[in-house]
Amino acid sequence: MADGDFGYVLMLAQDYMKHVLQVTQPGAPPSRASELLQDMAFSVQGEVEKKLQPCLDRFNVASVDAARTVFHQVMEKEFEDGVINWGRIVTIFAFEGILIKKILQERVAPDVDTVKISYFVAEFVMQHTGEWIRRNGGWENGFVRKFEPKSGWLTFLEVTGRICEILSLLKQYY
Repeated sequence: MADGDFGYVLMLAQDYMKHVLQVTQPGAPPSRASELLQDMAFSVQGEVEKKLQPCLDRFNVASVDAARTVFHQVMEKEFEDGVINWGRIVTIFAFEGILIKKILQERVAPDVDTVKISYFVAEFVMQHTGEWIRRNGGWENGFVRKFEPKSGWLTFLEVTGRICEILSLLKQYY
């Protein structure tokens, strides 16, 4: 499976969802790209949750459809300038984690199929950034090289700044 395929991106989104929910993943360990993505997105997600908790508390995500709507509103704002980079792509997954936690906190639908959230996240990644990912080395040759520990702090700060900007957009909606 090529690391630019929908199936690969869906696997990354599902791996991240499992990481956020602290679900043990049986079988083969996650790919290096998945591990790095989990580390980066989870760190960003944690910072955003700390800094913007009052804002996050105000928005309602009582269903997968509501989560999809909020997700698309925020991501449309994030990508409206047409700029794509690895930091912005990491923020997509960090926001997936925020939505998953939020929808499970709401518990309106106790049998929420969180896989549907990973699916629409993967769809968004492929539709809006898939070609850019392919042109920039894919996940294993592009993302992994960008986020290897040797350059981690600078890129971490860049990503943290971007996610804070994105979630400040939530204030416009909630």
